[in-house]
Amino acid sequence: MEKTKIIEALNKDRADELAAIIQYMGHHYMAEGMESPAVIEMFKSTAIDEMKHAEMLAERISYLGGEPTTQPSNIKRGGDLRKMIQDDLGSENAAIAQYKEHIKLCAEEGDPTSRTMLEGILSDEEGHADNWETTLGIKK
Repeated sequence: MEKTKIIEALNKDRADELAAIIQYMGHHYMAEGMESPAVIEMFKSTAIDEMKHAEMLAERISYLGGEPTTQPSNIKRGGDLRKMIQDDLGSENAAIAQYKEHIKLCAEEGDPTSRTMLEGILSDEEGHADNWETTLGIKK
């Protein structure tokens, strides 16, 4: 198993989860308008899910001998409620694609524990994307 590749991938995931926490909580504080009460709660609960993901990733990175990053990746801010949700859906879709790549990497590198953890996180991210698609009225 090539731990360095896996640690780098997990740290990229962690940076994105840290950004998601900040982005969702920012949207939670900034959201306003007639439709906002239900969506505000969705922003908050999703941020809490992302906090759990960031913690799992940090624990796994530490176990593998790496140092968990504390730097978030790019954060999208502002706009009306629809733009916030669209930004969050875009971030979730990017996370889904990235987690699928990192799951494949873990399988190739012989790390079933990291792979299984990432599969669980992927399932959560797909649920988040589904929530935002439903909120936006997007049909697949």
